[in-house]
Amino acid sequence: MTITTLSSREFNQDTSRAKKAASDGPVFITDRGVPAHVLLSIEEYRRITGRPRSLIDALAVPGLSDIEIEFPRSRELARPADFS
Repeated sequence: MTITTLSSREFNQDTSRAKKAASDGPVFITDRGVPAHVLLSIEEYRRITGRPRSLIDALAVPGLSDIEIEFPRSRELARPADFS
């Protein structure tokens, strides 16, 4: 794995160079000599963060299926509201 460091100016002037370098390893982009951003390939990003989550996984509440809820049944028919 190769680590590349580019200034913001270099990154702006040669984005394709940064993208090519990201295929070999992370690319640190600096602002005034201080690392500010990191460019990674999508494969590396997915490896670091784990498998991509589906919308269903993101909205799931763990343990929800273990909760039992009983709704009382009413034999009475709904009556219209009295606004008088």
